[in-house]
Amino acid sequence: MKSITPAHEHNHTHAHPHPNLRPPKYKKPGSFDILSPLRRMVDNAQIKNARIAHLICTIIPCCCPFERSINLFGRTLHIPPMCKLNPLYDEFVGLRFRALAYLTDVCGEDVTKYIC
Repeated sequence: MKSITPAHEHNHTHAHPHPNLRPPKYKKPGSFDILSPLRRMVDNAQIKNARIAHLICTIIPCCCPFERSINLFGRTLHIPPMCKLNPLYDEFVGLRFRALAYLTDVCGEDVTKYIC
């Protein structure tokens, strides 16, 4: 009888036969991403002003404000973070990180007030 290996020990070298198994951010060849210009604009934005960096760190939250646990009639309901549904989530997180790095590295400011 053949033993069953747990999912975390799934080691093999063959290609997956599943056509939908793709790494994150995978785009089909020839597909068009309508948000691509906006993604590039946010990714290429450079922080060169302390006031703008402070504004970015204030506007873009460090954690999802929608995630929470609610106790209702003795049961705990967990609402998952919905920020990941934003198609530009990764770009905004990167922009916030660059603003924090600018304030720390260039301006020499303490950014602990912007960290959760």
